[in-house]
Amino acid sequence: MADANRMFGDGDVKLRSLTDTAGIFRRDERNRLEDEMERIGIVFPQVFVAVYTGRVGEIANLRQFGFWLLNRGLFEDIPVEKPNAAGVMIVIDPDSKAAGMTFGYLLDPFIEEQDTFDCLSRAHSYWLEGRYAEGLLKCLVHLHKLLRKRSRRARRDPECFERKVASPVAVGDLVRRIHEGNRPAAWQSLEDMEMEVEP
Repeated sequence: MADANRMFGDGDVKLRSLTDTAGIFRRDERNRLEDEMERIGIVFPQVFVAVYTGRVGEIANLRQFGFWLLNRGLFEDIPVEKPNAAGVMIVIDPDSKAAGMTFGYLLDPFIEEQDTFDCLSRAHSYWLEGRYAEGLLKCLVHLHKLLRKRSRRARRDPECFERKVASPVAVGDLVRRIHEGNRPAAWQSLEDMEMEVEP
């Protein structure tokens, strides 16, 4: 994170869960994408998906930028009780024809590196043709299926998905501290919050 802060800055960034700074989506496409992103958030209320499109250029790889954005992002349309550590960030740079997917710490037990490759590969051929919305929809649908599959496995074999880090803290306590203005300490603590994926 220190490296990313040196490259992109150490301040918080206000944005929406679908931020299309590259202007690659039409209004009707944005609506379809937001519907699918919202569907994931309804089925898995602990999780949210965010998408950023922009011209990142040569300054960094998209994974590092996505990691930084997921940690620094203040998402205006995401409830405060949903921590960034439970987010999935997809970054698309249409100029370099590159995309990356990053997920928060709370999803470590449920999503693996190969999963991000599988999700992005569903969109690859569409993005090469400039059909960004269609490709992103394929990516989101695959992510939704993947989370449902992991949810079923977690119910059958919860030990397989045990946290890899310290024990959880209470969500209510974190939300209370955030509302009281103790944001830095609260956000640092979010890494330790337990999450259960439900269908």
